[in-house]
Order: sequence, then C-alpha cells, then structure tokens
Amino acid sequence: MATLLVKADIAKKQPSADHCAAATAPLLGDEEASIANDGHHQANINADGGSRFSWLPAFLGFFFLTLNSATAIVRSRGDAAAVGFVCFSYADLVAIFLCLRMYERARAGSAKRTWLKIAVWILTGLLTFAFSGKVAAVMPPPVAVVVWLVAFATVAGGFFAFFVCKEKKGGTI
Repeated sequence: MATLLVKADIAKKQPSADHCAAATAPLLGDEEASIANDGHHQANINADGGSRFSWLPAFLGFFFLTLNSATAIVRSRGDAAAVGFVCFSYADLVAIFLCLRMYERARAGSAKRTWLKIAVWILTGLLTFAFSGKVAAVMPPPVAVVVWLVAFATVAGGFFAFFVCKEKKGGTI
C-alpha cells in the first residue's frame, strides 16, 4: 500500500510533455514573426476581427495603482519626501508600462525596439534603487548593505538578460 502511494506521488511530480513544451516555448516569438511578416500587429486579433485582449484589465490595473498612490499621498500627511517618492514611483511605473506597450508594437530588430529596451532597463533600475533606498533606510547597517547589494545584482542581472544574452532564432534566449 505504501509503495503504491509513493509511486503515485512520484508520478505526480514527473513533468508532463505539455509542461516541458510550455516551459521552452518562446514568449514573443509568434508575435514577433507576425509583425515581421505583415508589418503590423496581428497577434491580438481574433478571426472575426475583434480584439482578443480587453482594455478592462489594463484600466482596472491603472485605476488600482492610481487609487493606491492617491491614498498613500493622503496618508503621508504633507511629508514632502513621501509624496515625492509616491509620485516618482507612480510616474516610473506608468512610463514602464507605456514603454513595454510600445516595445510590443515595435518591429522586431528595429532601433526603436532597442531604445525602448534601454528605457525599460533604466526605468526598472531607478525603481529598484528607489525602493531599495526606502528599505535600507529602516534596516540595521549590515542588512542595509545586503539590500543594496541585492539591488545592484538585480539591475546588473537585468542588464545581462537584456543586452548580453542574445536571442536564438525562434525568439528564445
């Protein structure tokens, strides 16, 4: 009886063929190919010509972000540094999302796409350092050093992933 339970548990942990295929499938490969072949964005259009992705999730996300930012500003009770941090974080996140949207729509291999990749890396780095500064300020010095090391490692890892690793044919790294 115990042997059957162990075998059943092992079988559950084995990755299926579908799981492995999904893990190695390119995220933007098909979309980039459709843009390169047609010259315009075809990935988000159904057979009937309607949009596959609704604007509602994006609207709700930005509404939630705006509501939380406004609440944080009100709760800061006039603390200029806190208001500045919230405003910077909000503007940075909006800029990241706009750059990512433009990146998705840009032609694969274009200079615009390269500049947008640079902008996203800079914006995410700035946001990482801003949050690291807030966290490190309330930590004991040894922990603050670790926070800053992790922040620099994160930004360096982003640089490596964006600019050093080259995509193979098919869109995967």
